[in-house]
Amino acid sequence: MQDFYVAVGGDDSGPGSLDRPFGTLTRARDAARDVGGEVVVHLRGGVHTISEPWVLTGDDSASEGRRIGYQAYGFGTADQEEVVISGGREISDWQVVDGVWLAEIGDLAPRQLSVAGRRAERAGIDGLPPDAARTETGYTTESAAPRSWRSPADVEFVYRGVYPWTEARCPVAEVSGEGPVAITMVQPAFALAIDLYNFSYGEVTQYGPGLPSRVENDPTFLTEPGTFVVERARPGRHLLHYLPRPDEDPEHTPAVVPAVATLLRAERLRGVSFRGLTFADATWSGPGDRNGFLHYHGNSFYEGGPVEQVTLGEGAWVTVPGKASTIPAGVVFTDCRHVKIEGCRFTRIGAAGLAIEAGADLTVRGCDFEGLSAGAVTITAAATVHFEENRIRHVGLDYSGSPGIQLTDTRDCVVAQNEVSEVPHCGIVAGPGEGTRILRNRTTGTMSVLADGGGIYLAGDQGGSPDRAAVISGNVIADTRTPYNFGLYTDYGAAWVTIEENVVTGADNSAVLEVSPPLEHVVYRGNFWDADPVGAAAPPAGVRYEGNTTLTDPAELAAATATIQQRAGLRGPRR
Repeated sequence: MQDFYVAVGGDDSGPGSLDRPFGTLTRARDAARDVGGEVVVHLRGGVHTISEPWVLTGDDSASEGRRIGYQAYGFGTADQEEVVISGGREISDWQVVDGVWLAEIGDLAPRQLSVAGRRAERAGIDGLPPDAARTETGYTTESAAPRSWRSPADVEFVYRGVYPWTEARCPVAEVSGEGPVAITMVQPAFALAIDLYNFSYGEVTQYGPGLPSRVENDPTFLTEPGTFVVERARPGRHLLHYLPRPDEDPEHTPAVVPAVATLLRAERLRGVSFRGLTFADATWSGPGDRNGFLHYHGNSFYEGGPVEQVTLGEGAWVTVPGKASTIPAGVVFTDCRHVKIEGCRFTRIGAAGLAIEAGADLTVRGCDFEGLSAGAVTITAAATVHFEENRIRHVGLDYSGSPGIQLTDTRDCVVAQNEVSEVPHCGIVAGPGEGTRILRNRTTGTMSVLADGGGIYLAGDQGGSPDRAAVISGNVIADTRTPYNFGLYTDYGAAWVTIEENVVTGADNSAVLEVSPPLEHVVYRGNFWDADPVGAAAPPAGVRYEGNTTLTDPAELAAATATIQQRAGLRGPRR
């Protein structure tokens, strides 16, 4: 066993010993690579600031039968030190003008800001005046209010609920005219939005986005303490504006803007562990570019290409992307195997926390995901990933359609014993896959912003045969909040799913058996809820509905489900 040590203020020219540690992760990586055997790299406490991604490749893998570990010093003991791997830049040279703190930040254009460890919100106002009308290039209004915007080219429109499950963002190009005032939107984002967001449902038909629900990022919007804007009028001298909270002062209040998009990128890595590390302060600038952020569903968004019309029922239809992109993550594992991520924390990241793309035999256990702009984890085209005993809360803070956990095209993956709370849309999402197991999780306070989702949501073929079917068992789904939701949601042609011994309370609808396209080879068995699922009175041909119990009295339901409730969610001290 070879031990190396890394410390803030260390020296890369030293041996990496306890008394003469390395100063950078890159030097420690190279040292571990040279050894090639059993290695542990201990990171001493403090903020390890990086200016570019920490990259690990197949060359940094452990040799056969051995393991390389990167971990916080004292991991697993009472003396474990707090280690933060940060892609942030600290702001210390504030100037105060009329109570607003100002700082030049070069060419950075952060969409997030942390002040004294607390998230600052982007300043904004409610949407356009009700007289505003959409045109092919933007909007017109008789109101003179947009003329007062100091930096229109930095303003961004937010469209919450453009579809019930969707929140989009489009940037403004300019404001002109006296009466009416013309607001010209950035292209191609606005044209793409008009192509994408079209639907007909009941008596409502809409083509393109309507009026924005919120308008963000102009200095004139700074009225609430704890909010900020970024003004980019001078290239290379962008100006950060921050309206402080009453207990903050510019000389003693630390502030950090994210400057690095990817904190850790691992490709083809084998036999490596990460323990007790905090990954923080990563950025994502994509939503501010010419394509905007045209969210569609879950962690996907549209950047152009074909748009398809999908029939939802008689006379109802919606247009969807023929091809979609995925929100990136601050920590990315691509085609990796035999990797363990334990006891880590993901926070203050301007996109998703963790992405696992392809690969197999990865374990994510005992981690915390909190304060993320998008979802906690995206697992795509991977096999035998175990995501267990993790806590997810307050994610999707900027991109409200993001689920806590999302799986797509996976094989034999297990999502078990996790706690998901206070998320804006779905708690756990499983798209098409094979052999998925979603077991004994607890979701609370899901669907807090957008609609048409659930605590656990499944869509598409889940295995193609009984022995490869998805199993959704032992989960507790409580308080699914916004109207029009299904606590346990099998949607859009879900097939080959067994749903048994789950508990659903406090949802708009406990579950749904009738969807389009219809469910096939779906079994609902032995579940408990406080209201009958939609379609339970006459289950469709593709659904077996047997042995389920509806108890409207909360005390009776709690007594009947005590064992399931006790087994779900985090265990031991983390519970």
